[in-house]
Amino acid sequence: MIAAPDRTPLARKFFDRPVLDVAPDLLGRILVRRTPDGPIELRITEVEAYDGENDPGSHAYRGRTPRNSVMFGQPGHVYVYFTYGMWHCMNLVCAEEGRASAVLLRAGEITEGAELARTRRPAARNDKELAKGPARLATALGVDRALNGTDACAPSDSPLTVLHGTPVPVDQVLSGPRTGVSGAGGVHPWRFWIANDPTVSPYRAHTPRRRT
Repeated sequence: MIAAPDRTPLARKFFDRPVLDVAPDLLGRILVRRTPDGPIELRITEVEAYDGENDPGSHAYRGRTPRNSVMFGQPGHVYVYFTYGMWHCMNLVCAEEGRASAVLLRAGEITEGAELARTRRPAARNDKELAKGPARLATALGVDRALNGTDACAPSDSPLTVLHGTPVPVDQVLSGPRTGVSGAGGVHPWRFWIANDPTVSPYRAHTPRRRT
């Protein structure tokens, strides 16, 4: 008999660790998104680590700005950014306050509230594609900049909470280069995913954008 996932919320100390410890440990955890239309739950299957001012691929590499200020705050908060003028992406801040490290949530399996997620992702061909990629994940969950700075370690009435879930055994965790990251930051094997999970997004190397 398979044990049910542990629904205890993750404490702040879980996130108050180096980003490369937190990132793979988030796999198998349950993200709860509470909305006026009902809750959605997602099992995290793919993530990427970003190490702040030590990482050329990080938004915080050149220091604090109004856009990335949440990354410099308390661990366990949500950092949401807007990209390409159309998509939102969701991160969880980790390491000690002032360190500016964060984990990008790249993909997950919708385990509750799939009906609601489908209304937000009508282009998905099946439920495995609902949150297959960081922008799709944020769209399916209804996450935008209004949730930037949300405390995911707050009481149960928070719009976003991370539950203990079922941690993934180390031998089922794979790692490789981060998707679409250019330059020196593109060589780090800081993308982590659950082996053979159908909700994991395909890897794509960085492609320079053509100027027109």
